[in-house]
Amino acid sequence: MPESWEWETIKDISNSIQYGYTGKALSQGKYKMLRITDIQNNCVNWDSVPYVKIDEDKAEDYLLYDGDILFARTGATVGKSFLIVDLNEKSVFASYLIRIKPNKNINTKYIKFFLESNFYWEQISKNSVGTGQPNVNGTILGELRISIPPLSEQNRIVAEIERLFKFINTIEENKFSIEEYFSLMKSKVLDLAIRGKLIAQDPNDEPASVLLERIGKGKKVTSDKTNCPFELPNSWEVTEMQNICSLLDGEKRNALPLPYLDVKFLRNQSGINLKKSGKFVSAETNLILVDGENSGEIFKTKVDGYQGSTLKIIQISNEINEEYIFYILKKEHKLFKESKTGSAIPHLNKKLFREYPIPLSPLAEQQRIVDKIEEIFIVLEQIKDNLLSDT
Repeated sequence: MPESWEWETIKDISNSIQYGYTGKALSQGKYKMLRITDIQNNCVNWDSVPYVKIDEDKAEDYLLYDGDILFARTGATVGKSFLIVDLNEKSVFASYLIRIKPNKNINTKYIKFFLESNFYWEQISKNSVGTGQPNVNGTILGELRISIPPLSEQNRIVAEIERLFKFINTIEENKFSIEEYFSLMKSKVLDLAIRGKLIAQDPNDEPASVLLERIGKGKKVTSDKTNCPFELPNSWEVTEMQNICSLLDGEKRNALPLPYLDVKFLRNQSGINLKKSGKFVSAETNLILVDGENSGEIFKTKVDGYQGSTLKIIQISNEINEEYIFYILKKEHKLFKESKTGSAIPHLNKKLFREYPIPLSPLAEQQRIVDKIEEIFIVLEQIKDNLLSDT
């Protein structure tokens, strides 16, 4: 746990822990009485909540206020919680509920999110008493452990959780598939990467301007940050794709049967089709699709073979981290795909490709960016797989 965090108990962070009021449900009256059964999926339909007869002097002790947290203390829903927010009713709470009032140094939404966590439910399961009707009394509730960060961090955690929940709701409301959602997430990661916002810059890195000088080998390789639609870190430069990348054909060879490296084979959509001659491409070579609907798509061949007719070898300068460039190309694949030329057979817009402005970070930073992208992508894939296994 971070050094600034503390282990506390529910009673440590609460001004009070209180049982609810015992009374008969009525169809009319002055005060409503919220019961366990009125709380469904973290929502309350206040129109269906009954009234209760309670003396005015007692009502004040049991009245609910925004920020109160209620717990079901018995029955099948023991441990279920509800945070009071935007309350427009005069309501007390029933006896099978327990109320806590968190102190002013606690974000009540942080507590509520904790009460949805596995760690909380493990404690409830371990500490509830009774067999037929499990229950958790106020003493047990007060002893439950909770990790508490500083208030400012509580606020940041709450904001991030709410942001992620909003994403989830967007998926459900717009019927996005899980695959589409995680594709959007990866695109956002790549967008942050090419803007220099995915990782922190190291002032000790050799600046990209020196890198461009080496690429030019004495010839001036131009950099034009005004050609970039967003602001970049000071140590970065912008250069055209043609300064760091070439599209080539393999060397012509014959008399040696090798796999024909067409798009279907590279996508694992077809078996091996042997050819006796062609443009030789060695294993681990990067290829780019230059003809067809998906022009701009990048492949890495796993085997030696002959170059497909719709592909070119994409050769990146030895001074550049090629994975860094390929992630940029993946980010902009939609641009290249939608900017094709030709009608009968669409082709990669080579002018656009050659002149595309590459945000170029220092070489050392390129590797750190690639490492961070891959680290995040692994986590995203794990989350996606878990979600898919639950559907």
